[in-house]
Amino acid sequence: MALVTGMSGAGRSTAAHALEDLGWYVVDNLPPSLLPRLADLGGRTSGEVERIAAVVDVRSLAFTADLRAAVEDLHAHGSRTRTLFLDATDDVLVRRFESNRRPHPLQGIGRILDGISAERRILEELRAAADVVLDTSTLNVHQLADAVARHFGAEDGRGLHVTVMSFGYKYGLPVDADLVADCRFLPNPHWVPELRPQTGRDAPVRDYVFAQPGAEEFVTGYAQLLQVIAPGYEREGKHYATVAIGCTGGKHRSVAMSERLTGLLRERGLDVSVAHRDLGRE
Repeated sequence: MALVTGMSGAGRSTAAHALEDLGWYVVDNLPPSLLPRLADLGGRTSGEVERIAAVVDVRSLAFTADLRAAVEDLHAHGSRTRTLFLDATDDVLVRRFESNRRPHPLQGIGRILDGISAERRILEELRAAADVVLDTSTLNVHQLADAVARHFGAEDGRGLHVTVMSFGYKYGLPVDADLVADCRFLPNPHWVPELRPQTGRDAPVRDYVFAQPGAEEFVTGYAQLLQVIAPGYEREGKHYATVAIGCTGGKHRSVAMSERLTGLLRERGLDVSVAHRDLGRE
């Protein structure tokens, strides 16, 4: 079973639709106390319903206690549960509520920001314990659907999946990263006129980046470090890890590094995919 939760306005409905497209049976706005009953009903379908997802939110005042108890009950009865937590920055959430002309479910007579702050406090522990955290601040509906597909499109008995993600520091740190590395110690191809319009996916930029002192040592050393970390994540029951590599704008150095690191990890037998958060923003 999968649980879809997170901040109001962060894209729960879009994630639910993406799961439905992947063949999941999705129940929206389910009270947490009914989760064990839903899992039990799914188990009585003789295999016709193999994957169930439930969308839950904070409209219940007893949300956190109910959800914690429900998940413990599911685990006690042998039901494997993964939690997808959707997040976004406060300013993005405010803009989304204002554009839809809808109040935040927890704002009462206050401001939208008051409701967002209250929700963050309620969901703090749940976010920390989630299997997958997706920051949807810069994602459109298609990109969010693709991200859900990367994490939930295959059967979940495969161990750890690693997403290597490039990003630009000037757009902020990725909130869904487990590990963050900085490659701004390398010269910036942005200042080479013929390289400026290209990206880290292009051979001239890639060659330039890896011709710099320390570049090759950095990526090979980081790949070796991740080989040490990955088995520990698996022993702790972690199924997904996001490794973020940043440069100034997320266009040249971090993209080249992320592509190269992904290839090295695949050669070492890890299940890995690559994503470029800020490519195309400039």
